[in-house]
Amino acid sequence: MESRSYASAVAVMAATVLSLAGCSRKIDNGPQTPFVPVSNVSLTKAQRQNVRLFTVEPAKFHKTIVATGAVDFDNDQATAVLAPVSGPVSRLLVSLGDRVKKGDPLAAVDSPDFAAAVSAYQKALATAQTDRRLADLDKDLVQHNGVSQREAAQAETDAANAEADRDAALQALASLNVPAQAIKDIQQGRKISRPGGMIRSPIAGTVVEKLITPGELLQAGTTPCFTVANLSRVWVMAQVFGSDLASVNLGDSATVETGIDAKSFSGRVDNISALVDPDTRGVAVRVVVDNPGDFLKKQMYVRVLIKAGEESTGLLVPVSSILRDDENLPFVYLAQSDGSFSRQHVTLSARTGDQYDIAAGLKGGDQIVVDGGIFVQFMQNQ
Repeated sequence: MESRSYASAVAVMAATVLSLAGCSRKIDNGPQTPFVPVSNVSLTKAQRQNVRLFTVEPAKFHKTIVATGAVDFDNDQATAVLAPVSGPVSRLLVSLGDRVKKGDPLAAVDSPDFAAAVSAYQKALATAQTDRRLADLDKDLVQHNGVSQREAAQAETDAANAEADRDAALQALASLNVPAQAIKDIQQGRKISRPGGMIRSPIAGTVVEKLITPGELLQAGTTPCFTVANLSRVWVMAQVFGSDLASVNLGDSATVETGIDAKSFSGRVDNISALVDPDTRGVAVRVVVDNPGDFLKKQMYVRVLIKAGEESTGLLVPVSSILRDDENLPFVYLAQSDGSFSRQHVTLSARTGDQYDIAAGLKGGDQIVVDGGIFVQFMQNQ
């Protein structure tokens, strides 16, 4: 009896499970919402007064490639100033943002190199002067058999060697940016003030980086001290991607927009990188831009519009004709032969001014709504 009761209970439980499973499947497969196509819009004669049509025709235009970019110094007019002498910095003579001329002092250095170079030039100068006088004297004596030809030739060689050493010492002073007046004083035998090294600007421009502090020990030829840049012209490095690259060529005109007070600057493309950036997969396009008032700053992000020099042909439609559906896909309202208007999804290509080039979705001769599209969309949603 107990075994039969147990079997009956199992059968009841199995039937209950199957029943619940069947109910579950029925709920999961409930009715789906049917797709309802968007119908055409028909307008009355009065309503059509709010709509203006545009006939699509092939047209020639110059593509405008829109890219993002960052401002950089014009490296043809910017230089890192290295320490010409070794020694500790005694004084800084400029601050960031100061404008300097070529040769202006930037910092003073207590340098034994400077004193040694001045001393070497003084000695070489004196030796060259002495040896030249002796050579000229021997040249006069050889004519009167006072010295031999050989001795006169040796004296001339010694004078030439001494003058070469003098010129090398003078070049060493020039490489240390010794002022021309100090060199002139040495040549005329006048005393000069206590020798000290000076770091001078190699170009005219603005001090944009200051990399040393008073007391810092400099190493000649290796320690970077300042960066001086001519900011009247800058580079904008724009990132161009994919098929847009084929439309960009050297010499193309460009407009740089900052987004600040509607300021924009004109420039031109002067370099296209031969490499793809491994991080962004873009190609760097360099735009040279005049920078009046030094408004553009290094690392400033900007918008770059490059106008292709080569002419293209496409179907151009006004920007005002483009609307967006619930999925943000672009469409236009296309006039039908029966007087109604239908939605026509389109593929947008390049934008030029206030027009879009349509890559797909329209053909020549189509008429689309260019003004009043919002009104047509409102009527369609009623």
